Amino acid sequence: ELGWIAKVYVNRPEVVRHAEQIKKWRTVKGNWQAAWLLKAVTCIDLTTLSGDDTPSSIHRLCFKAKHPIREDLLKALDMHDKGITVGAVCVYPARVTDAVNALKAAGCNIPVASVAAGFPSGQTPLEIKLAEIKLAVQYGAKEIDIVISRTLVLTGQWEGLYEEIRQCREACGEAHMKTILSTGELGSLANVYKASMIAMMAGSDFIKTSTGKEVENATFPVGVVMMRAIKEFYWQTGYKVGFKPAGGIRTAKEAITWLMLVKEELGVEWLTPELFRLGASSLLEDIERQVSF
Repeated sequence: ELGWIAKVYVNRPEVVRHAEQIKKWRTVKGNWQAAWLLKAVTCIDLTTLSGDDTPSSIHRLCFKAKHPIREDLLKALDMHDKGITVGAVCVYPARVTDAVNALKAAGCNIPVASVAAGFPSGQTPLEIKLAEIKLAVQYGAKEIDIVISRTLVLTGQWEGLYEEIRQCREACGEAHMKTILSTGELGSLANVYKASMIAMMAGSDFIKTSTGKEVENATFPVGVVMMRAIKEFYWQTGYKVGFKPAGGIRTAKEAITWLMLVKEELGVEWLTPELFRLGASSLLEDIERQVSF
């Protein structure tokens, strides 16, 4: 439905003004803060995307995924028996089997997510992207984070973008697909909105801001625009698509602000791991630090 995006206009000054207001929101304190932070933990895709990842480092990551907060802190909050874990473990395709085996040995069913489709640049032939997706699923990934070809957005090839994402969705099979828009490289907020719509039309289960490798990653203006697109798509179709900000989210305060923004824009029903994820590698350390106070 190209008519949905043909006349898109984004009032950038208003979006930026709203984003500045978001930054000034007061954070919650005490037990309320602890509750919001534990909610954030359950929505984290605990991620490692380093060239020096090894089976042992993946094993340590999976242990942290199952035990994200120290047991004594959870007992102090009377949350030690609630089974709090992160939302998923996210790795490169070559490390999926390591993560699956580590989580299986730990006796937990945290899903493994794999980046694919030419991550992070997207500058890979489509045939190779599809093969990489299929291999990651074959290795045991339950979630696939694909990355779009930014060229298709920047040159206005919306039908081409739709077809690429549709084929990636097909290659994912039963695995959930998160589509990374790499918003910092799309040129405008209008393009962010259009790319969000196309990704959802093509069957994405989630739309995600960034790879974490761009100069500009998850920002509140981009988050507002993407969530407004999700809201319109839901109104038009009845389908709920998830949202995942990723890249540069390192503090507990930022995590809470993102949760509050999702609550304001999309509603409480989106505040679940099924519809909201935070892409982060070092966020847990600050959350654990704040919970201990």
